[in-house]
Amino acid sequence: MSQSDTANASAKRILLLAAAAMGFAQTVLFAILAPLGREVGLVEVQIGAIISSSSLTLFLVSPLWGRASDVWGRRKILLIGLFGYSAGTVMFAGVFQAALLGYLIPLTALILLIVTRVANATVMAAVAPSANAYMADITSLQDRVKGMGAIGAAGNIGSIMGPAVGGLLASISLLTPLYFSVVLTLAAAFLAVFVLPELPKPQVIKKPQKLKYTDPRIFPLVIAGVLLFMGFAIVQQTIAFRFQDQLGLDGTQTAKIVGVSLMFSAAAALFVQLVVVPRLKFRPFALLRISMPMMMVAFAMMALGHTQEMYILAMCILGLGMGLAGPGFMAGASVAVSSEEQGAVAGLAGACPPLGFTVGPLLGTYLYSVDGALPYWFAFASYFFLFLFTLRYRSTK
Repeated sequence: MSQSDTANASAKRILLLAAAAMGFAQTVLFAILAPLGREVGLVEVQIGAIISSSSLTLFLVSPLWGRASDVWGRRKILLIGLFGYSAGTVMFAGVFQAALLGYLIPLTALILLIVTRVANATVMAAVAPSANAYMADITSLQDRVKGMGAIGAAGNIGSIMGPAVGGLLASISLLTPLYFSVVLTLAAAFLAVFVLPELPKPQVIKKPQKLKYTDPRIFPLVIAGVLLFMGFAIVQQTIAFRFQDQLGLDGTQTAKIVGVSLMFSAAAALFVQLVVVPRLKFRPFALLRISMPMMMVAFAMMALGHTQEMYILAMCILGLGMGLAGPGFMAGASVAVSSEEQGAVAGLAGACPPLGFTVGPLLGTYLYSVDGALPYWFAFASYFFLFLFTLRYRSTK
């Protein structure tokens, strides 16, 4: 193995570790946020507003971090994101701690939670575009789907561990999983400091490549990505309410069962990304097309089901669909543009999930306040139209 191959192998391990740490942090938050919010006196829409505000921030700043990685380097931007996320999570958890102790009234707590989460998201947004652009830099065009799938798989490993470990730590307190996620993210950051190689500087470019969402090469993927993650966000933000209300659970019990369902969902996605995607020879957009009917079935089961087993099975099916859709979306965006535009396209592609998560939580929690099944029927309808869109679109790569 050449020195270059050894450096690339080390880089891939660090990128996968960073993705796993972020996957852990995200699933831990989704498992505990709903019961934790109710514990401090917040209602469903207010809890959804916390996620939506941070997701809007991610949407706005992710392209900036993607272009910055073209100029400052992938490694530097990745480190900013990892260390910044760790510091921001400590502040976010501290506000919840103060509210639980009675030092903050619900309205004050809501304002401070949004402020700290937005600050956290501003720097956290640096992780995904820099990691994906780094992976694009060290993989060939033929291996791009596999490389993006590996990052997705690593994120899903973290997503499996997050609910499993978080459910155990929630027995200590609902905030303990958040503090533990900080430890993991800091560990990934320090390893990146000492192990992650700095990529050779690209040829000097006066201005970083700038892409628009309306660029015809990626616009269809932008539409697909936003709708894809909007539906997924609706589920992630409301499934805890669904479990708690339908099964009559308290906050700790809800965190545990939601953790189990997210763990199975992530495990299903991981299986697809490790076993199925590498063996498929489909074009990236075709993976999106295949995933839509599977996830529509999951939404229907969530709307019609009334048992724990039905909800967990639906989450597993949803995970299978997302396991196909995620690599298809990221790889499709990457192969659509030139090598000089990888940072820019990674930023735009990385902004699509946050935009979906800006709309999804607010919309989902509002619909849930009207009727518990309504968010899932809405997601079903959205994916039906997305499926029709994918049938009309013909990709060339």
